[in-house]
Amino acid sequence: MQDGAPDPAPDPVAAPYALVVDDHPLVASGFAGYMTMACGLPRVHIARSTAECLLRINLDGPPELAVIDFWLPDGMAPDLLVTLRQRCPHSRLLVVSGDDDPKLADLSRSAGADGYLHKQASPETFAHAVATLRAGQRWFAECPPADGTALRRELPLRPHELGLTERQGQILGMLLRGQPNKRIARDLHISEQTVKEHVTNILAKLNAENRTSAVLAAIKHNLVALD
Repeated sequence: MQDGAPDPAPDPVAAPYALVVDDHPLVASGFAGYMTMACGLPRVHIARSTAECLLRINLDGPPELAVIDFWLPDGMAPDLLVTLRQRCPHSRLLVVSGDDDPKLADLSRSAGADGYLHKQASPETFAHAVATLRAGQRWFAECPPADGTALRRELPLRPHELGLTERQGQILGMLLRGQPNKRIARDLHISEQTVKEHVTNILAKLNAENRTSAVLAAIKHNLVALD
């Protein structure tokens, strides 16, 4: 290269990135946001299905890390894992699920996952699992014991069990589907300012600083919002 010539632009395909594969828009955004804020992963893409995941890999190459929901709209994680292990042998693959069945962890491990994490885990545990995988190790924490206790904790909570009103439960459900305030206001026939006030109250009751934190709280509690 001649003196004074500009350095070549970095190859975007070669830039490391992480991938979240989940068909719930706000849930996926919550994972992605937390990975950026707490896990040191500045570039995180989202795919809503197996097909979108493979398309993203075609565009950007293998991800450094992929967080994959076990249940996907066009298949299950083990099927995707087999494909990813062939196409992305060096990618770290973490499967997540809110299902208590310990067989899911075994199926994920057998299909090539580097880790499995129950959605009942805390955000801090999630960050620890991500760091462990990035360090080249594996993470298969024990699933909740099948003695009924974990199952009761994992049974979906209704909004009122976390102090939310029926209206707040409706709005939380719409947030989890990725709907903006303007759409929520239109569908519920209320003002956008009223929606903002409800969202503020939801964040306060879930002890969340922002919508991303609220999503993480909903994931942790396996919250079922009202339609």
